[in-house]
Amino acid sequence: MEKKKCDKQGRREFLKTCGSMVAGTAATLAFPGIISARDSKPTIRVLGTHVTLQEQLRQKAEKDLGINIEFYPGGSAEVMLKASTDPSSFDLYEQWSNSINVLWQADAIQPISINKLQYWNEINDLTKKGKISPNARIGLGDAPYKLLYVQPDGSIGPNPTGEISFLPYVHNTDSFGYNSAVIPKGLPYETESWGWLLDEQYSGKVAVVNEPSIGLFDMALAAKARGLMDFQNMGNMTRAELDELFKIMVDYKKRGHFRGVWSSVPQSVELMRRGDVVIQSMFSPGVSALKGMGVPCIYAAPKEGYRAWHGVMCLSRESKGERQEAAYAFMNWWLSGWPGAFIARQGYYISNPDRARKHMSVAEWDYWYDGKPAIEALLGTDGRISVQQGEIRTGGSYIKRFENVAVWNTVMDTYEYSLLKWNEFVMS
Repeated sequence: MEKKKCDKQGRREFLKTCGSMVAGTAATLAFPGIISARDSKPTIRVLGTHVTLQEQLRQKAEKDLGINIEFYPGGSAEVMLKASTDPSSFDLYEQWSNSINVLWQADAIQPISINKLQYWNEINDLTKKGKISPNARIGLGDAPYKLLYVQPDGSIGPNPTGEISFLPYVHNTDSFGYNSAVIPKGLPYETESWGWLLDEQYSGKVAVVNEPSIGLFDMALAAKARGLMDFQNMGNMTRAELDELFKIMVDYKKRGHFRGVWSSVPQSVELMRRGDVVIQSMFSPGVSALKGMGVPCIYAAPKEGYRAWHGVMCLSRESKGERQEAAYAFMNWWLSGWPGAFIARQGYYISNPDRARKHMSVAEWDYWYDGKPAIEALLGTDGRISVQQGEIRTGGSYIKRFENVAVWNTVMDTYEYSLLKWNEFVMS
């Protein structure tokens, strides 16, 4: 199927735009070639981030599937550029749904056939229809269902067809973490607010994630919550709205409000562990790590709603034959139960949770998915205690959390301009 070309720019201009995403970063990863041999096992190369490219998962998949798997983890902007400009360097790409538009317009990925997905019928409605329950908010921006199906004209959209642009698998809701030894504990969905990130009493002790399609929305939610500005559509801001937002952010930064930005979970952990910050954008594994260190970090359930993300697994346009078959086997493996249970222990969800439940204890399921108090201490993916007995997961159950999505990680129409403004903010 020939893909519909982007109306706004040609391929050359589009790839030039992609290059700006990693300005100032290190050179892209080097990918060794695959040496073919008749009697060798098929080898697939998986490009993505450390969120899912973990050694325990790689080893388990190799053992279960009888194939060779090579993981190439990197920073989100770096791997997106690599995938969009060099499809021959990977077989599968794992990241977040906000990367789909970039990869599809770059013609870097091919449609995935639903009839080759063993557990497709088990995938829940969050991805297929946009709502985890009838009462749920869909959320602004790149809600994954809007990008899921390959349409007859080669574009991607929400109308069901026999092909999809990505395999729905890992996902979560994100917010901010705060040290409750310094900041009084708030009430989930009632008093906890994104506006706390811009509260003057925490000046000099605030940090933000250094990722334009993520940190940008944390700042927008905070500015709106403080009544500093509003948006016609926060999921697709205009250039004028970006100008106004970053004028506010740069002013805060010049007054010393922000301690800095962080680019990895370990960096965010260190900032709070050392006491450099008391509140910041955070991801779930960072909060768990801090708790394990004795830092009373609370992962907020903001009354305005969460910023959510959805993992995507994409098939390279260059993946064919034996490697393509192995790639489909790996995609099916991810939804087979054990992987979903594994990532639940670091606070992430899987698109067919009932199959993962079979690989979790009653205590684990009740805590991670049902939002009930832990009836015993629970171990994380590193084998250390990450949840104490009696603890309740902030934000409640899986359904409750995804009923309260304010905005999804998104690549907006003004994405290139937002990159320029974000860089100005970081360098100011």
